[in-house]
Amino acid sequence: MSDIAKFQKMVVAFRDARDWKQFHNPKDMALSLVLEAAEVMEHFQWKTSAEVQAYLKEHKGEVAEELADVLHWIVLMSHDMDIDLAKAFEAKMKKNERKYPVEKSKGRHTKYTAL
Repeated sequence: MSDIAKFQKMVVAFRDARDWKQFHNPKDMALSLVLEAAEVMEHFQWKTSAEVQAYLKEHKGEVAEELADVLHWIVLMSHDMDIDLAKAFEAKMKKNERKYPVEKSKGRHTKYTAL
């Protein structure tokens, strides 16, 4: 069993034990995903690169928990929408490789439409 399948079993079991599927439509799950991502961003808001490095020394566990919350919603949404997340990720990475060829994008932050 892949890690993604294992994670899906875990989040579905957690949700189903609490009878929360009734609240989990795609719109509300997407909102929850965005809210959790915002909680990740809060850890870094207004900090310089040096401040972020210092902050992470003491708060890495908190950031890890927020990232896990983001993953929770991604895994649950992919399960409920019957999306093979591993396949989707691999396909997206191949697409990104075409959009951002190394010879044009290496060391640049330019969007692919401007390369």
